[in-house]
Parts: sequence; C-alpha cells; structure tokens
Amino acid sequence: MLKESEYGKIIILNGTPRSGKSSIALSIQNTFKGVWMNLGVDQFMQMTPNRFQPGIGLRPGGERPDLEPLVNTMYQAMYEAIAAFSRLGINVVVDVGHHEGYSVPLRILHRCSKILEGFPVLFVGVRCPIEVVMERRMNTWNVGYNNDGTVPRPIDLWQQLVHVPGIYDIEVDTSLHRPEECAQFIRQRLEDNSPAKAFEFIRNMES
Repeated sequence: MLKESEYGKIIILNGTPRSGKSSIALSIQNTFKGVWMNLGVDQFMQMTPNRFQPGIGLRPGGERPDLEPLVNTMYQAMYEAIAAFSRLGINVVVDVGHHEGYSVPLRILHRCSKILEGFPVLFVGVRCPIEVVMERRMNTWNVGYNNDGTVPRPIDLWQQLVHVPGIYDIEVDTSLHRPEECAQFIRQRLEDNSPAKAFEFIRNMES
C-alpha cells in the first residue's frame, strides 16, 4: 500500500465556464514534472450520451431536476476515478465548476471531499470578473449580453454560486495573469510544503 507521500498529486481548479481553467490545466500538463492526467468536466461530458447532456456540466438554476440524481452519481464516479489514478502514483489535474444551484441540495463538493480524504489535494479557486467572462463568451461563441444589456441569468448564477463556500488553498485571477503565470503560482504553492487544508475544512463543515 502506498504511503500518502507516494500518491499522485491532485489539483482541482474550480471556477465558472470561460474563467480559464482549461488553459491552466493544459499549462500544468505541459510544464509540471511528471505525468499529469486531466480528468475534468469536459472529459466526462464527452463520454456522456447525448440524451443525458449536459450531465456533469449541468449549470445552476435547477433547470433539469430529472438529471440531478445522475449528476450526483457522475461526480462521485469522477472523484473515485481521481482517487484511483492518485493511488497508482499518477498526478491528476481537474477543471470543474462546483455549485449548489440545483433544485434540491445535493452537497456534491462536500461528498467529493470525503472521497479524497487522505489524498494530497490542492483546491484552487480560479477567479475571473464577469465582464471578462462575457468578453470571452462573445469572442468564442458570439453570444453575450441580453438585449437589454443584462447578463443572462445562468451566467450570473455561475458567478454567484461557483465560489461558495470559497474555501481554497490558493486563488488565481485569469484577468490579471496568463494561464502560464497562474500555473506557476500553483507550482510554487505545491513546492512550499505548507499543508493544503481546504478539502479538510470543507469535509468537516456541518451539514
């Protein structure tokens, strides 16, 4: 049985869509020492049959209560897979958008933190102002504000809910720093050897 120090490292990048998580994950894969597998939401959505989409990528707002039990199970499966890779000494980077904006409380992040109890997890908050998120959406999909100039409700909900409870080991802001710089900040945090306690705090939060 591996000692905890021999487990693969786990970096979980949490933020809204278009906040820059995928670019940071790619930089980590390309520049960090060792093998880093990406087991994020995009990869799981690609494996999900069309009739169950968006699956694990279900946005806040309680729009699809019929999918919520499956989403809960999919998150469990994703974190069990993360644990399996880490147990084999393989590093894992995960880009995800945790929220509790479902039709009923699912407490997914809390449940997932329990799956990774005893694992070396660095929980990273990926911040990005909504104005920058909207600009990136327009540049990527040519879809932006409502006709009256307001932010569409799902995007606004993402911005409000993705960083609740907001407990992280480190936070980065992709409006201020390039993905490569954010990855470097994360590398420095990994190398400073101070304990990563965010998941422990989340795991111990009262129901």
